[in-house]
Amino acid sequence: MKYPIGIQNFEKIRHEGYVYVDKTSLIYKLVNEGSYYFLSRPRRFGKSLLLSTLAAYLSGKRELFQGLALERLEKDWTQYPILYLDLNNQRYDSVESLNEILDLNLSKWEDLYGRYDKEKSFSLRFAGIVERAAIKTGHRVVILVDEYDKPLLQALNNEALQDEFRATLKAFYSVLKTGDQYIKFAFLTGVTKFGKVSVFSDLNNLIDLSMDERYQSICGITEDEIHHYFEASVHELAKRNNLSNEDAFARLERDYDGYHFTANGEGVYNPFSLLNTLSKEKFGRYWFETGTPSYLVDVLKQDRYPLPDLTQEQVTGDFLNSIDSMSKNPIPLIYQSGYLTIKSFDERFGFYTLGFPNKEVEEGFADYLLPFYTNIRQGESAFFIGTFVNDLERGRLDDFMLRMQTMLSDTDYKIVGDSELYFQNAFYLICRMLGFYTEVERETSNGRMD
Repeated sequence: MKYPIGIQNFEKIRHEGYVYVDKTSLIYKLVNEGSYYFLSRPRRFGKSLLLSTLAAYLSGKRELFQGLALERLEKDWTQYPILYLDLNNQRYDSVESLNEILDLNLSKWEDLYGRYDKEKSFSLRFAGIVERAAIKTGHRVVILVDEYDKPLLQALNNEALQDEFRATLKAFYSVLKTGDQYIKFAFLTGVTKFGKVSVFSDLNNLIDLSMDERYQSICGITEDEIHHYFEASVHELAKRNNLSNEDAFARLERDYDGYHFTANGEGVYNPFSLLNTLSKEKFGRYWFETGTPSYLVDVLKQDRYPLPDLTQEQVTGDFLNSIDSMSKNPIPLIYQSGYLTIKSFDERFGFYTLGFPNKEVEEGFADYLLPFYTNIRQGESAFFIGTFVNDLERGRLDDFMLRMQTMLSDTDYKIVGDSELYFQNAFYLICRMLGFYTEVERETSNGRMD
């Protein structure tokens, strides 16, 4: 079996015989029941592949859908003009970096559909392209934007630059509303949702699918899909790792399942880690190791966030689904980035309780954060934790405490500015990595213990 690891092009997957988990019935439903959509999902969850599949469908490439649900559902296979904007392949560290990629894409589309000299701004050029493309082809336009929020995420700690990006993108994306008569379908994806005072403030025609129960599994892989597409692969994984088939399924569930995007919703597996595990026949932290969430660390330290509260937060859906309140609480950003997920829902008060989705994320997150709160160098966390475990198992408590003192001896508490919170975070991370059930500031009848 060929696994499409890192392959985001639907046409390549279909032509070269990679396994494809069929999501096309949901895609048909999307296109035929609405026009403007937004979807937030963590990185490497299949957002780019979803857009590529939409582009192939709305380009009328029927031959690519042989044997899939969409082949039976679609009758017309109309070829619409596609405007595909990918903001993922750029480092956004200046105003020019965003301007360059917008200008490049607009110039390519203008080569196809023409340009008027008086269209100077990006938004006027974009609006002109949409209008001329619809008139020239006789069909309304399809607009697909991948990682719309990449410039904003990379400028989180630069308020002036983020304001510049926000103003540019807000004007650019406004075409999705003002050009409605020329637009057949539009779909934006990203990791986070910047709402209210940001690029979405005027786009009230976008349907947000991020917490929509109907489309909760449009990205990612469900338990049923694993059994349908990968049953034999899991059996091979079990054999290679000296596990029973049941234990192999349980290990996959523990390590990679657990993402919930709606209240009491269906669990979804991380597709990147799952496919890597089946391909290499070896369990690992594949998703976490592909990217270091440095912006999350910056936000946690900037807001002096107490890490034990990560798995005790109770928030509303509106708060969870936007990062407008990020300066006061980093939880929406951490949730939307995939490091927390919905664990339960209180229907009476409308509160969501959050937690780590699975073992890969919990251990990886603690392992990554630990060097920022201690003097351990990046990459040494696992080694230090291993020595701690050995000390405890062999009853060497004095060695354990000495090692703990050494770990924290060179740490500068002024980095955070609140020494108790700083060291509390460090101890919390260490205890979680040791596998202990950990509570902080627990209240008892005799007082509160740290």
